[in-house]
Amino acid sequence: MNLKELWELFPIFLIEHQACWKEWYAEEEVFLKKVIPQAKRISHIGSTAISSICAKPIVDILVEVPIECHLPDYKDFIVNSGYICMAQNANCFSFNKGYTENGFAERVFHLHVRYIGDNNELYFRDYLIEHPDVADNYEKMKLKLWKEYEHNRDGYTNAKTGFVQKYTEEARVLYGDRYK
Repeated sequence: MNLKELWELFPIFLIEHQACWKEWYAEEEVFLKKVIPQAKRISHIGSTAISSICAKPIVDILVEVPIECHLPDYKDFIVNSGYICMAQNANCFSFNKGYTENGFAERVFHLHVRYIGDNNELYFRDYLIEHPDVADNYEKMKLKLWKEYEHNRDGYTNAKTGFVQKYTEEARVLYGDRYK
C-alpha cells in the first residue's frame, strides 16, 4: 500500500473527548508494564489525555526506558505483543496497534518508546491541562486544519509544530525538571 492509499484508509478525523480513552490507556499501561518491565515511566500523551479538547480517537502512549538500555532490544517484544513498528532511529521507536486492512479498529494506539527524559509531550500535555485558554486555541487550530489535511497526516502534524513547540518551551520553563 502506498502512502496515499494509507492516508485514504486512515484519515484524520476529530471527535469530542471520550471518557473511555482514559480507561483504554490504563488497560494498555498494565499490559505494557508486562511487555516492557524495564520502563521507568509510562504516560498517556496527546490530545486524548486532555479532557477539554477534541482529538483523533488514537491513544498516544510514551514509554521511557533507562539510558543504559538498548532500544532495539525492545522491538521484538513489542511487535510480538501486537504492535507494528512504524518508525525507528537510534533514540526512538514508534509503534501502532489498531490499524487493520479495513481501517481503524475500535481501539487504536500509538506507542512511542524513548530514553528517559525525551518527553516534551508530557510538558505540552500538562500545560494544556493547566491553561484551558491555550487548550481551546489548540483545539480551534486542529479543527481548522482537519479538513485541509484529512488525508495528509504529515502535513497536519507539521502545521501544528510551531504551536506545539512554543507552548512546550513555555512549559519547560514553567515546570523546570518536573519530568527528568
